Amino acid sequence: MTASARPPLEGITVVSLEQAVAAPFATRQLADLGARVIKIERPEVGDFARRYDESVLGQSSYFVWLNRSKESLTLDLKSDRGREILERLVAGADVLVQNLGPGATARLGLDADSLAQRYPDLIVCDISGYGSGGSSADRKAYDLLVQAETGLLSLTGPPETPAKVGISVADIAAGMYAYSGILTALLHRLRTGVATPVRVSLFDALTEWMGSPLYYTDNSGNQPARFGAEHATVAPYGPFDTADGTVLLAIQNEREWAAFCTEVLEDPALATDARFATNSARVAHRAECNALITARLSTLTTAQTYALLDRTGVANARMNSVAEFLEHPALVERDRWREVQTPAGPIRAPLPPAILGDVPAVMGPIPDVGAHTGDILAELGYTDADIARLRADRTI
Repeated sequence: MTASARPPLEGITVVSLEQAVAAPFATRQLADLGARVIKIERPEVGDFARRYDESVLGQSSYFVWLNRSKESLTLDLKSDRGREILERLVAGADVLVQNLGPGATARLGLDADSLAQRYPDLIVCDISGYGSGGSSADRKAYDLLVQAETGLLSLTGPPETPAKVGISVADIAAGMYAYSGILTALLHRLRTGVATPVRVSLFDALTEWMGSPLYYTDNSGNQPARFGAEHATVAPYGPFDTADGTVLLAIQNEREWAAFCTEVLEDPALATDARFATNSARVAHRAECNALITARLSTLTTAQTYALLDRTGVANARMNSVAEFLEHPALVERDRWREVQTPAGPIRAPLPPAILGDVPAVMGPIPDVGAHTGDILAELGYTDADIARLRADRTI
């Protein structure tokens, strides 16, 4: 491997007091870039996300997604010996990440302010539900609850009832900002010699992602309505039935609308019809616009419709199931699958989305609970007899 192809975070050690989704998502991406990530888990049972389901060779789909390329160290952090081991581990680390319950790290003396005094070069990343301070700081913050609190739940679903986003969007958003925040802090430390803490909350992360409806509502006085799979402020934009299926199309400018009217609807006059000539007019007359499109597409097969849309230059997509998505040409033809080992056998996993020239992503195995405990403790200077005693008293 050439120097330029070495993993960019090789030599960086991350210790993570992590569970569930947000922190593991952030640290897995650091591991993908070559960082050594040591995951602290509860003795015997481990991260509770290991038991969310048993769909992947008897293992949790969440856990295998979020925890490849990591080392698992089991520690009882409520014990004096457990905290002593953690202190020795943190003393040699570059980053500490945590998303424990509200106030947990402060009670353990592992909050950012306390750690900065003991380890001034350590970057501490705290991931919380609602941030520090304020009356919400101690509230539990599961993904669905944050979707509700930020108003996202009120924007998704059909007009009759709200619906949650089908993935853990608040956790993923927080994990992404923790990941980018840690990278920024590492660069800041390299340039200035100062380790700055990183604080991210699920609420703040999803607040940022709510930007468009936030500004729309704050300045217009009206919240965007729910339109299911359609767009609240753009039309036509969404699924339409054909003679034998469904297609999704998206028109975002008047040039595309004019071409669509001429080539697909076969009625060029609709492009200048006052009801449909602008996006705002089409949104105001959404039902009429949709009815015209549905009437035309119902005479075409799905294959004919896609061919027409592609020829016309109108953006479109197939309404894939997850099973269909797994075999998508953009995954298969571009060689985006890799094999990853798990304690129960190999599985396939998609490559990380960021492609860094010829630098390969680190796609290491998913660890079993405590798989690396003995090796890590030996690195810290513990003897075989010490490790045996720690196992006997269930510190590890």
